[in-house]
Amino acid sequence: MKLQKYMSQAWICSRRKAEKYIESWLVKVNGEVAHIGQVIDKEVDKIEIMDKIIEDQKNLVYYKMNKPRWIVTTCAEYWDKNIIDIIDIPERVFPIWRLDKDTTWLILLTNDWRLTNYLIHPRYNHEKEYIVETFWKISDEALEKMRKWLFILWSMTKKAKVRRLASWKFSIIITEWRNRQIRRMVEKVWSKVKKLKRIRIENITLWNLQSGQYRHLSKKELNGLFSRLDLKNIKK
Repeated sequence: MKLQKYMSQAWICSRRKAEKYIESWLVKVNGEVAHIGQVIDKEVDKIEIMDKIIEDQKNLVYYKMNKPRWIVTTCAEYWDKNIIDIIDIPERVFPIWRLDKDTTWLILLTNDWRLTNYLIHPRYNHEKEYIVETFWKISDEALEKMRKWLFILWSMTKKAKVRRLASWKFSIIITEWRNRQIRRMVEKVWSKVKKLKRIRIENITLWNLQSGQYRHLSKKELNGLFSRLDLKNIKK
């Protein structure tokens, strides 16, 4: 079987995306950099993408979690305590998004590689909603600037939906993801974030999950998410 076909059938990504990964030297077969059109034996060969081993996902799982404060969202073993240390899930899962360790918010855990690209890539315009608390009162003018655009990280932000909740608190919905974006946006309007909490990713809401709690996405949540992402849901 050709490598890019296998990557597609293993639910890692589309064939076109697989070819891009291969052309970028991000895929290895038995420790050697792969090439387009390479034929592999999935029962024998070890396939890696960005140093992560690819395996047939026979049991795809999807969880949502309220990430506790001071926990890092990485699977790397060199951190003292990461998100994998505090969960008890039999399947090998990974978190979508790397998040600040000093914030609490909704995060998704899965072994379905497709979701990472579809949820993080800015071209898909998926909504993420946050509750933001600042150290002092934030002005209407500052909120309006965040609604329109701000220049951060060498480019303009996309328009955001902003709603005041209190003199020092507001909700914001963005459709892109940049490193520490919300914090940078608040700092651009001469304020500072005290607390930051993501409460929604598309149709998936934090709801009543307490800090550190996690659970399977419901059938309704999964169907809604996959419909929005225009992906095939194989867990019917």
